[in-house]
Amino acid sequence: MRLKNLLAAAVALMVSLPGMAQRLDPQVDITVPPEVFNTQGQRAAPCNQCCIYQDQNYSEGAVVQADGGVLLQCQRNEKTLSTNPLVWRRVRS
Repeated sequence: MRLKNLLAAAVALMVSLPGMAQRLDPQVDITVPPEVFNTQGQRAAPCNQCCIYQDQNYSEGAVVQADGGVLLQCQRNEKTLSTNPLVWRRVRS
């Protein structure tokens, strides 16, 4: 009698396992618009310790060539106490 009960419990468990697995592993569909993966036209994330030129972040010491061939370097602004003490300064040649 005991073996019969054990066998019945094993069969009941085998029958209920697939249903339990579906509850534990739900299938979720999320629609994501294509512009989420498009990086064109997006601005760089704001930066606390950087200089910004043409919507790009640059760290201290970076040099860029601006319009007219002018070289600019991202440097500390000693005259200012702030959370963003970096500024663009013209590089003298």
